[in-house]
Amino acid sequence: MPTKFDASGKRWVEMEFLVPGTPEEVWHAMATGPGNAAWFTRAEIEEKIGGQLTFHFMPGVTSGGTVTGWEPPHRFGYVEVGWAENAPPIATEISIIARSGDECLVRMVHSLFSSTDDWDDQMEGFESGWPGFIEVLRLYLAHHASQPAASFQLSAEAAGDGLVTWRKLLDGLGHETADVGENWTVEAGETFFGEVVGVRQDDRQRYVLVRIDGETPGVGLFGLYRTGEAIRLSVCRFFYGEKAAQVAMASEREWQAWLDGVARP
Repeated sequence: MPTKFDASGKRWVEMEFLVPGTPEEVWHAMATGPGNAAWFTRAEIEEKIGGQLTFHFMPGVTSGGTVTGWEPPHRFGYVEVGWAENAPPIATEISIIARSGDECLVRMVHSLFSSTDDWDDQMEGFESGWPGFIEVLRLYLAHHASQPAASFQLSAEAAGDGLVTWRKLLDGLGHETADVGENWTVEAGETFFGEVVGVRQDDRQRYVLVRIDGETPGVGLFGLYRTGEAIRLSVCRFFYGEKAAQVAMASEREWQAWLDGVARP
């Protein structure tokens, strides 16, 4: 997803992907606060042009902005400020296009105005940041569309070799390897049973995606990525159903303690 630019100073990156669901279901997931919690992060969104929105990422890390486009269920736009230190505002436009068979094409564009390429690396970093969350979105829409949801994102910083840290993370989850199709029982920040449905390993990011069964089903995204010389470990946990908020609240602190333990030398 290389950065594109034109003579006016506009620079942008864009991506397209297919997801299951009707436009209304996809809109709920991508353009509302409760929907974002099901696959991305906790958020508050005022559902109107000029409305304020706030994304709550890792504890203490937020990004705020203003809604600039509101055409349910097909077009949602917003401008964020403070997404990176000293960065210019960045605009996001999301288009939802119905396809046959209860499937939608989503087009997402991030753009800003800059006369230099100082922010190109950060913008292109969206390419490695979004795919895991998009897979969570697909799982939510396929199996739990419009259900109540709760989630949290947690992180811890580690030093050393990325592969060694990855193996330590897997060991903490109770498994030596991560392969799609494996059935996992995990006893870490909580006890759950689930199926590995996605794995990524490259020089920028490693993660395992687990679809979780049980009374309160959900998804777990466990991984790490490199930021400069440091390694950032992360746990993104999503819960669905009537007890989602209650179960999320009960396990968040335990997952943070577990993650901090994995990060320690």
